[in-house]
Amino acid sequence: MSQPLTPTDLPHLRRCLALAAEALQAGDEPFGSILVDAQGQVLAEARNQVNALNALAHPELALAQWAAMHLAPAARATTTMYTSGEHCPMCAAAHGWVGLGKIVYLSSAAQLTQWLQELGAPPSPVQMLPIQTIVSGVEVAGPAEGELLQAIKDMQVAYHTASPGT
Repeated sequence: MSQPLTPTDLPHLRRCLALAAEALQAGDEPFGSILVDAQGQVLAEARNQVNALNALAHPELALAQWAAMHLAPAARATTTMYTSGEHCPMCAAAHGWVGLGKIVYLSSAAQLTQWLQELGAPPSPVQMLPIQTIVSGVEVAGPAEGELLQAIKDMQVAYHTASPGT
């Protein structure tokens, strides 16, 4: 079961929205994530770069890889990953294997799946599952409500309804 968002989460989630907007501007699906330490300091951030790099260039995977190279296991466990959308199964598995801490997201995988169905977008190549189905015992908060949720939905709609070549 997911926890509700807190006022402390909101600035970090707004940064995820800004990174998602950067991804959208670059022609990528709008996803952005940041990794924060136990004191609330941003350690690293990433945005979707599927078009620029490869189909695996999801921000959550990039941050899990960064953490594996730069943080001791004990430090990884105390981090919080803020992200614009609930992890896909690949990113959730990376999160679990690396031993990262809490996950806070703006939109759930179920919400994104519903939005894409409503838009007639092609289905995901993998089944979208709740994070807790893939990573046992991980603490999760989300989804957002109101303005923040609408902002990420609007970006997803913009990406999936854009004319080819834009």
